[in-house]
Amino acid sequence: MAPVRFAALGDSLTAGVGDPVPYGRRGWAALLAAGLAEDAGKAVEFTNLAVSGAQTRDVLERQLPAGLALRPDIVSVVAGVNDTLRRTFDIGAVAARLDAVYAAFAGQGAVLLTACLPDPGALLGLPGPLAGPLARRQRAVNAVVHALSGRYRAVHLHARAGDWITDRAMWSADRLHPGERGHRELALRFHALLAARSIATGPAPSPDPEFPAPTRAANLWWLATAGTGWVARRCTDLLPQLLALAADELRHHARGTGARLDLRASAAVSAALAALSVTERPEPVR
Repeated sequence: MAPVRFAALGDSLTAGVGDPVPYGRRGWAALLAAGLAEDAGKAVEFTNLAVSGAQTRDVLERQLPAGLALRPDIVSVVAGVNDTLRRTFDIGAVAARLDAVYAAFAGQGAVLLTACLPDPGALLGLPGPLAGPLARRQRAVNAVVHALSGRYRAVHLHARAGDWITDRAMWSADRLHPGERGHRELALRFHALLAARSIATGPAPSPDPEFPAPTRAANLWWLATAGTGWVARRCTDLLPQLLALAADELRHHARGTGARLDLRASAAVSAALAALSVTERPEPVR
């Protein structure tokens, strides 16, 4: 019996940041892989191509060729948050890259897994003027992912909202990446969607953590070392623009014209989707 080939593309979320194990990082995709077939140890070939910090350009240019070479039966593509955290954010470019990636795997006949994600500003607890622009960007990415998921008949997970977002036990010290419980939650929800289509035939991942949660001291140490460096790198790239966006946010709210910002973002999403090819979904390659 041929194995089920599962490839995972994306950024730090899929790479397993927040879910450390003795041999490195695990993450939701690895947890899901174990439940895709009844005899998971022998019947599933899982390859994680995700890289921490990856943007949609990295997924298109670096991860896609490696993923296509694997000819996966199931492939997850979860990316876009890092694009929102860069001053070069362009929803049109994000849409075009994701469309190209989705189309390539659809052309091979792979089952595509996608997800809408919560906005980073809310997770970090940023003040409204700073959180607003990031939330608007993430909503734009989510809208594009949602539309393209329908076009390519993806198994789409709505992970942008729900009780798990506000449950601190689900998140790691940096508040941007799920902890082990959060990764298990994502794996469980994807497994349920796949099982409903009779694609996942193995047991669902356990919701119970395998390892003890990091202590408060360990979380503080991470924030003081690796976490500080992470924030500094992002701020160097994004902060000047984010401050300008926050000032614009405040001006519009003071004038009572805040709705214009949402309309502008919606128009950008519509233009991005309209600019994509209107060809039919590619026929699977047999």
